[in-house]
Amino acid sequence: MDYAERLTVPLRWWVQGTMLVASLWLAVLAATPEAIAWTITAVAMLLLVALLGAYGRPRVSVDSTTFRAGRAHIPLELIGDVTPLDAEGVRRQAGVDADARAYLLLRPYIKRGVRVDIADPSDPSPYWLVSTRRPEELVSALEAGRVRRSAG
Repeated sequence: MDYAERLTVPLRWWVQGTMLVASLWLAVLAATPEAIAWTITAVAMLLLVALLGAYGRPRVSVDSTTFRAGRAHIPLELIGDVTPLDAEGVRRQAGVDADARAYLLLRPYIKRGVRVDIADPSDPSPYWLVSTRRPEELVSALEAGRVRRSAG
């Protein structure tokens, strides 16, 4: 594996979610018996863990043959230009400069990203826009993988 990253939610989301569930517990405790309040709170906490866990599950990776972003994957030989983007670049590419056909794997808590142009004429997506905490490392891994594939 040349590059691997999971787009996990930040700690502050877990803290805020836990505080929300604690507030729910306090409100429910004031209106219902204690056993019911604890049951409702446990269900709410399980729901919070499931939602935040699922939202932070996508993985971005590059191995010797393939680039993967979430559920999507593409062979390295079908990748065109790769551009690291700062927060403003991601905002523009996802907003005013966006192409509706592009594949997006964006997370609001990760401000930077990478634009990966697709060189496959049969692919309807002109590019992928992917959030990453380490855009320069991802670009390096993609370019190194492309060089290895074309040389080998």
